Amino acid sequence: MLKKGDMVKWKFRYGETQGIITKIHMKDFVFMDRQRRASEENPQYEVMSEKTGKSAVHKSAALKKI
Repeated sequence: MLKKGDMVKWKFRYGETQGIITKIHMKDFVFMDRQRRASEENPQYEVMSEKTGKSAVHKSAALKKI
């Protein structure tokens, strides 16, 4: 299982990038004015891009630990 502080990479529209997990959501939450679904069985991971410093949210299937 991924944990806060892990370095991960993920694909996006223009290729692939990497960053660090900053938060793990295990309950439904709002991110960028959108309702997101999460649970202990299916958490969502907030990641900060190493290149841009921007945050994004992904499910574990979209992330690969480096």
